[in-house]
Amino acid sequence: MALFRNTKRPLGMSLYGARQSVAAAYSTGASKGIAISQSTHVTASNFAFLGLFSRRFSSQAPSSSEQMNLIKQLRERTSAPIKDVKASLVVCNWDIEAAQKDLRKRGKVLAMKKSSRAATEGLLGLAQSEGKAAIIELNCETDFVARNEIFQYLALTLAKQALLVDNSISGVFPFGPDYLEGLKFNLEHPKISGETTVQNAVTEVAAMMGENVRFRRGFVMSTTSHGVVSTYLHTSPQPGLGRIAGILSLEVEDENAHLDALQNVGSELAMHIVATKPLFLTKEKVSSDALDTEREILQSQAESTGKSQMAIEKMVEGRLRKYFEEVVLMEQKYFLNDSLKIKTMLDNLSKEVSCPVKIGNFFRMEVGEGIQRDEASGADEPVAQAV
Repeated sequence: MALFRNTKRPLGMSLYGARQSVAAAYSTGASKGIAISQSTHVTASNFAFLGLFSRRFSSQAPSSSEQMNLIKQLRERTSAPIKDVKASLVVCNWDIEAAQKDLRKRGKVLAMKKSSRAATEGLLGLAQSEGKAAIIELNCETDFVARNEIFQYLALTLAKQALLVDNSISGVFPFGPDYLEGLKFNLEHPKISGETTVQNAVTEVAAMMGENVRFRRGFVMSTTSHGVVSTYLHTSPQPGLGRIAGILSLEVEDENAHLDALQNVGSELAMHIVATKPLFLTKEKVSSDALDTEREILQSQAESTGKSQMAIEKMVEGRLRKYFEEVVLMEQKYFLNDSLKIKTMLDNLSKEVSCPVKIGNFFRMEVGEGIQRDEASGADEPVAQAV
């Protein structure tokens, strides 16, 4: 106990006291007839232990500047929050390699604990090849993480992997996280690399970000015949990423038709889909439930005017036409030129390529849509709007 009490005193005084103890033990041993060599050996051992303890005590923690440098290095390696970086370094006695391993273990545990928290922010990742496009939604809790380069890299990588998965389904194919569950791929980012699975990659990024990160859903669209798949991403921080997406396929019967004109018009229509949020391709595809609900609402509104039955019926039919213009793509006016209907744009395009052009499929997708409703009701994830 005296030894440890000495550590509270200045180091020089402790060493001075130890030297005095050696001298005292030597003289006492000699007066009592104890072998001088034995007394000196025992006391010298105590002194050596004290010296080792003192050295350890004096070098237990690096200087403040060295600590800051280690924190900076580990943060650059892992992108983990500063408080977590420092905590791991302290636990591992400022050994940066051990702290990096501890940080990964600590992060994965925290990621599992945070997996139940709502993640309504994030990005859409888009990848394309000839006649095919894949888009995924990767969620996080804040837009701060959505701007992180590692999060963005993962979103793009997942989209590319979804595009590579072979499926024979033409048109629109929706999928969830389980669709890519068994897929192994390589990450090639300076801060996250090596062979992994989708779930492990998401968990590792969540550990690095300190938030709940979630791969929510995805879609693959391909043309059913000769044609193109056109896309548009809104609020795009870099190519292949955005918060809102519009995707459609334009198809032609003539396999010799030039596709450049289709791609140009397709890009304009994809932007239109993002801006106007259509729900159906044609009036015939409007579901009977949606039509009955809308008609009932319009009927009630018209009857509240107190007009005759004939006037009420005309009001309902007029407002139904307005409803179709709002939710049916082929009935809408082009958002950049309200004198031009989408139907007219396709007619003009058909004349340009000398064969009929039609929209095969389309959908609109937005980050976070439906999440609050799903968590409240326990319903399945929503499918992208309209086909």
